[in-house]
Amino acid sequence: RYGMQYFSDRELGEQPRDKTEISPAVWNGLSSLIQRRVDDSSFGIAFPERCPDFPHDPAVCSGMDNLQFADAMQAEIPALSEAREIWQVRNLDMPDKMTMFDLLEFCWVSVGKPIIGGPHSYWHHHHLTFDKGAGQSAFRDDVNRIFRRNELAYAMNEQGMMERLVPEIAGDALARAVFRTGDAKLDELLETARKKFLSRNENDHGDALEKLWDAWELVKTLYGSDKKASAEKMLDNAAGIGQPKFRGLLGTEAKSLTDAGNQLGIRHSETNQERLARPEQVDYLFCRMFALMDLILKARQQAAGG
Repeated sequence: RYGMQYFSDRELGEQPRDKTEISPAVWNGLSSLIQRRVDDSSFGIAFPERCPDFPHDPAVCSGMDNLQFADAMQAEIPALSEAREIWQVRNLDMPDKMTMFDLLEFCWVSVGKPIIGGPHSYWHHHHLTFDKGAGQSAFRDDVNRIFRRNELAYAMNEQGMMERLVPEIAGDALARAVFRTGDAKLDELLETARKKFLSRNENDHGDALEKLWDAWELVKTLYGSDKKASAEKMLDNAAGIGQPKFRGLLGTEAKSLTDAGNQLGIRHSETNQERLARPEQVDYLFCRMFALMDLILKARQQAAGG
């Protein structure tokens, strides 16, 4: 049933995934799916409980060693180190988002699909083997379904890493962007902005915006040391010949974004500046600036015969 689409999915299709706040209901769902895997010994592949008749045979597993699981989790996720009986994940207080994502990644690395073998009548248990790939795939699907159903802008990728989903309008361009402007500092700023914007850490997104605006100031000098003249030539080239209305639009957009950088605390932190209040505002400005710079740099590359 976990691979199914709900009626609303079939009727309404994919909904925008632009929410960044994790609700208690989402945490309860995530902790529940982890707890189910504790209960059925899915983590026994990484933390096996040995059959007493075969204590030194790594091939004979009869369940999951909860203490090993708890010790490893506490060591690798220090924010959970104070929790008691940590294998009872369903009873943990809701952690912060970064700790929650670390927990999901820890579980993905440690999970497998348990396959029940023959019974061991004396100890009243079954011996288990595991399909690691199937267990990881099912865990990822369950996690991603919860995030998708709650329209959250996060997903677990095929390597078990939590990622932030970028707005669709910029996602493909950001994913495949390779910067070769001929200016090493500009390339570095653009790549840093790209990576930070794709980061799951929301603290990086403001840094991404700042780096992109720093890159914007450098882009204006690509056509000469006189920044004003260079910027005009840059926009002329991006608009092309015979498109004065589009050229006018680019000029308005360039000025608007330059003013935003000076007025919204993107590059400076003066007291008279207004600060961006929500993540979607950062996304909006980043996408606008990235789209403009992508157009400008592609036009420059084409003019150079690249």
